Amino acid sequence: MPSRRPHVAASAAQSELATALIDLRAKLELPSWFSRDVLAEADASAASRPLPELDMSDIEFVTIDPEGSTDLDQALHIEPNGTGFRVRYAIADVPALVPPGGAVDGEARKRGQTLYAPDGRIALHPPAIGDGAGSLLPGRLRGAYVWEFDLDSDTRQRAVAVRRARVRSREQLTYAGAQAAVDDGSASETLRLLKIVGQGRIVLERERGGASLNAPEEEIVLRDGVYTIERRLPLAVEDWNAQISLLTGMAAAELMLAGGVGILRTMPPPSDEAAATFRAQTDALGRPWALDMPYGEYLRTLDHDDPFALAVLQAATTLFRGAGYTVFDGVHPNETMQSAVAAPYAHTTAPLRRLVDRWCLVICEALSNEKDVPGWARDSLAQLPAIMDASSRLSSELNAASLDRVEAALLSRRVGEVFSATVIAIRGDSARIQLRDPFVTAGCPATPGLAPGSTVRAKLHTVDIATGSITFSLV
Repeated sequence: MPSRRPHVAASAAQSELATALIDLRAKLELPSWFSRDVLAEADASAASRPLPELDMSDIEFVTIDPEGSTDLDQALHIEPNGTGFRVRYAIADVPALVPPGGAVDGEARKRGQTLYAPDGRIALHPPAIGDGAGSLLPGRLRGAYVWEFDLDSDTRQRAVAVRRARVRSREQLTYAGAQAAVDDGSASETLRLLKIVGQGRIVLERERGGASLNAPEEEIVLRDGVYTIERRLPLAVEDWNAQISLLTGMAAAELMLAGGVGILRTMPPPSDEAAATFRAQTDALGRPWALDMPYGEYLRTLDHDDPFALAVLQAATTLFRGAGYTVFDGVHPNETMQSAVAAPYAHTTAPLRRLVDRWCLVICEALSNEKDVPGWARDSLAQLPAIMDASSRLSSELNAASLDRVEAALLSRRVGEVFSATVIAIRGDSARIQLRDPFVTAGCPATPGLAPGSTVRAKLHTVDIATGSITFSLV
């Protein structure tokens, strides 16, 4: 089971934190509502609910999402197919609900993606679409782009097709519920086969040299009016489910490259200098990266209960830089690879929450069925990288600033205390430390001879919830 370590601050600090989070929204100029014309158009699209002619509503799709999710982008069905498997992945038919050039489209292009703040998400689409007519809710007839994969016994892709169809999900599962069903033997056929297919795809990922930091997640949650930080490792079912999304993203990239038009999610491989620096850091930490081992495989060997692993994962972030979006039409781009995936890859499975996926879906469906790519999609492709890059920067800033403020609230009544911590990075004359209890990351001045992986004691001097500023010194 995942390790959860909630930490609760005093009520006065929580009140100050709530104000700080509101002020952060204003500082970042986050949208707080949808205009009347956007809401009206979304309501009209939801009321008309245009559905594809092809009927796949007899297929027993299920969704697997975090608890409490209402914007359900994907539904899954897996069955045996000879000695292999047939995987169907239904993706919400957002294009049918968002008229190109309309009010909803224009607002979505301003936002780029759904943003997740501790005090509520800032959705890409109005609720009538994002939580209603577009969401693959159980028992509801919905339009979807259904990806059909034929996989062999080793889960290698043999064939793929994309078709628009009407579907009806049977059940909304949580990750915890799905994992429990697999573990206790009560899982449906789709979940039982998801484990087999997911594990098979992980083997193939290793063979092609794919990599993931797979670091413990830090989540800000609101429980009973109190903000806390929870740290957990992803469940196995989350990894298996992610492999279906990766399979779809790689297939989308292949379709677009074959068709000569599309937008890829690319990332260059680590430079020789970055790889050499990281290798030296692993040696210094006593967790050496073997010369004959791909860096993705090395990262999988790390024990997340090892304090030195935190420092290694922090250092490994230098290997995962330069991700962006690459548009092409007629001429293949020079760069097609997403190095962490170790294959060409495209974002296509989350159109309710990410703008670019709407373009990928309509392009792939057209190419898969030998139709012309819609003019609106082709003509506006070049606008997407700037939109997505700006929204990604905003999302990163929001996440980091929110975490700083929650961490400050958790420590607000503990000024003057000394904490046990692990050094996870040295940057010039500053050190980055990870407290053990509460689980907070902070900076402090470095002392001579200090090295990543060291266990230290740090004294808390000041806390400012409004800005998220925390100051420590090493004892």
